[in-house]
Amino acid sequence: MKKQDMNRDWIATARTLSQALPYLQRYTDAIVVVKFGGNAMGDADAMAEFARDIVLMRQVGLNPVVVHGGGPMINEMLGKLGIQSNFVRGKRVTDQATVEVVEMVLTGLVNKRIVQAIMDQGGRAVGLSGKDDDLMVCEADDPELGFVGRPVEMNVQVLRDLFSAGIIPVVAPVATGMGENETFNVNGDTAAGAIAGALKADRLLLLTDVSGVKNAAGDVVTELTPEDVIRMTEEGVIAGGMIPKTETALKAIGEGVRGVVIIDGRVSNACLLELFTEHGSGSLIKPAKLEPRTR
Repeated sequence: MKKQDMNRDWIATARTLSQALPYLQRYTDAIVVVKFGGNAMGDADAMAEFARDIVLMRQVGLNPVVVHGGGPMINEMLGKLGIQSNFVRGKRVTDQATVEVVEMVLTGLVNKRIVQAIMDQGGRAVGLSGKDDDLMVCEADDPELGFVGRPVEMNVQVLRDLFSAGIIPVVAPVATGMGENETFNVNGDTAAGAIAGALKADRLLLLTDVSGVKNAAGDVVTELTPEDVIRMTEEGVIAGGMIPKTETALKAIGEGVRGVVIIDGRVSNACLLELFTEHGSGSLIKPAKLEPRTR
């Protein structure tokens, strides 16, 4: 690369950092819950980039919480063990054998892989599940689904303690039940929404493999109110796999989360684009009372 081109790149970098200053100040001490999943989890480079972004968020004064899924890894392990897995309305039917595999894969393999990625980027991270310190207590979501949980009690002090120590919590969506020795598999988006609501988080970022909420013309809608989401769902514009994500968003906002963003996790630095630039990234769902573009 020519020296002139290198100088131009450094100038552009400096300008970007300068433009980000108001957003860095705006999010000082803010709590941001990030649901991590999709293709990035299986790609080493994408995992490293995600981890670097999370470490940067912590470094500039945010309090990030990572909540992760791990469906493909669970499927792979179930296949190796010869355990049949079925889905009803997009949720995994979870019997006793399946929930044991889910707990093993999510709290072991996947959780520690993310923790290690964050540590490799110079951050401090601790992996835990919804079972630890009764962070997330569930009851059965639907008898037809077996051990699939719906959070009914949240105890987030352990997360606040980790914030105070400068540590990034990485949470596997496995929870304890109301009964003795119960373990529940919790949908990753649902778990992230429940944690964000209990923390009254400033932002809940749902990383997906789609570009955001789309209108009838197929264009991504960059900002929506809860009323917009309800109307678009009733009209059938929001459909399929987007419905659980928007339902999570509405519930989180109802519990005090300031805004929920559905983001394409395949885009480089998607979280940073959302938090630290004017145009943001993906679809922001927030109460109508907030001023437009107050990301």
